[in-house]
Amino acid sequence: MKKTQCAVVIEEGPTSFGATVPDLPKCFAVGRTREDAERLIEEAIGEHVALLESQGQSVPEPKTRVATVTVG
Repeated sequence: MKKTQCAVVIEEGPTSFGATVPDLPKCFAVGRTREDAERLIEEAIGEHVALLESQGQSVPEPKTRVATVTVG
């Protein structure tokens, strides 16, 4: 498996943290803590990429960039 770097969005919910990967549709994870969500999404990305490769599909090139802006 080639090395892959992806942007990950982590959102805090009322009782858990959710993580999604905009460049890998259907790749997501949920954890009780932010650290859990980060660990689980890393595993999910690895499994997602391995599945794509095993099916002979190409892994999408990352297109999403993350920025933080301050308003006011």
